[in-house]
Amino acid sequence: MANSFLRQSPLAHLHLAARSNASNALPVAGVLISERPYLKKLSLRGNANDPKFMTAIKKVFKLPLPIKPCTSFSNKTGSSHNLWMGPDEWLIVSPSNEAEYLFSNLNKALKSQYYGLVDNTESRTLIRLSGSQARRVLEKGCFIDLHPRSFKQGSVVNTLLGQAHITLHLTALTDTADYPIFDLYIHRSFAEYLWSWLEDASCEYGLENNSD
Repeated sequence: MANSFLRQSPLAHLHLAARSNASNALPVAGVLISERPYLKKLSLRGNANDPKFMTAIKKVFKLPLPIKPCTSFSNKTGSSHNLWMGPDEWLIVSPSNEAEYLFSNLNKALKSQYYGLVDNTESRTLIRLSGSQARRVLEKGCFIDLHPRSFKQGSVVNTLLGQAHITLHLTALTDTADYPIFDLYIHRSFAEYLWSWLEDASCEYGLENNSD
């Protein structure tokens, strides 16, 4: 992991926090967009049919691993997520202050197991998209069926958005009219492109940048 005093998010050069929140003249923004940098992202592989493996994971992360395709488990606060990525692969997402604990304790818990664990924290960033028109923005460049009856809360998929490869996670619904909150995991080399694409696609709905 990079030294903390040298770390910069993939979008740091855009100075998002200094931008005006009102990116469009519409009185109520239909789309909110923000970067959530520095979250811990671990790529885990193992045998989902091995009870010892599954028990060890739940003990460390306090969350089970999803075994149903394209699903996830999240904690009550929404700060940690276990995402299904394949029959024997998961993406573990957690706050950065838990990084050392998770990595070391997982290796200890699985020392007698068959598994693979890679820290991908610095290779991707997370762009959060929410608001009443968030689905319409994604539908402009994504061929996945995002209707609520098909893409429900907790759904996860690897797909293309505007020709950029992303992992798309419907992490939650807001308290206001059940507006969706989508997390988009993007490789850092494509982060600026995707941010610009989302800004352009959101303009007609009213856009608010609420990055810290």
